[in-house]
Amino acid sequence: MKLLLTGASGFIGTALVKELLNKNFELSIILRHKVDYLPSVIKQFIIGDFVNHTDYSNELNNINCVIHLASKAHVIDKNKASVLDEFRLINTDLTLNLARQAATAGVKRFIFLSSIRVNGNQNTVPFLESDTPNPKESYAISKHEAEQGLFELAKETDLEVVIIRPPLVYGANAPGNFGRLMNWVNKKYPIPLPLSLVNNSRSLVAIDNLVDFIVTCVTHKNAANEVLLVSDREDLSTTQILKKIAKAFNKKIFLLSVPVGLMIFVAGLLGRKSDAIRLFSSLRIDSSKAKKLLDWDPKITMDEQLSKIAKAQK
Repeated sequence: MKLLLTGASGFIGTALVKELLNKNFELSIILRHKVDYLPSVIKQFIIGDFVNHTDYSNELNNINCVIHLASKAHVIDKNKASVLDEFRLINTDLTLNLARQAATAGVKRFIFLSSIRVNGNQNTVPFLESDTPNPKESYAISKHEAEQGLFELAKETDLEVVIIRPPLVYGANAPGNFGRLMNWVNKKYPIPLPLSLVNNSRSLVAIDNLVDFIVTCVTHKNAANEVLLVSDREDLSTTQILKKIAKAFNKKIFLLSVPVGLMIFVAGLLGRKSDAIRLFSSLRIDSSKAKKLLDWDPKITMDEQLSKIAKAQK
């Protein structure tokens, strides 16, 4: 089977490339710039900066499935006229342009990596695929609009669409809050963190589990035209996650008792309120549909994934 992958140089894409090659897929990738560290068996298409009118006819020739990971997660210049429009250029317009051309080229399946933030940023009852979407910020809105466009395209063409909404993804070199927690634990002399009173509950997905799930979606017939939520087996508080990281790296940590509300207030003064809310609030998902529909189960636990990270860094 011939696959075309975008976002191959990112955190998730790098891990996915290795697994796809292990599974003997014939892989092509779209990149902005040529890279030298990938095996020569991978065909690289260099297109420069992604724009929403790029012609992908050469890249899509004889492709069976497109896996679209490339996206914009941050807008650095908050003073731009419309931050939402900046996200839409990549996360919505580029996605739909690629998908329309894939349908025209006769590609059978289009896998789109979306985000659980399309459901919302926090909850007390686990999110389901059937929940009414409630994206709160520009990034999630742009992802949701891409999903809507993809399903409209699926109705009009023979293209099968698979939407995957993962929660926070963790692994070696993970970005975001998880990466910051790992970096803090690995400091030679960690500064005490005010996280002792955090009593939230969060679903996460290990990079190995997400990659395995994406590969499953490439060929499984039941994945066609579905929205799928995917996560590990267990939900944990931020404090529990931090303790697991420390145990994996054989480090001692020091936690202080500071009210969560006060920490969010201070984070807001520093311009990091959204990061603090994601770190301290609960966000649980029910991934039973994905597990049952695709007969899939997480292949690795958090402890095992963290152990792999620790060994790799050593």
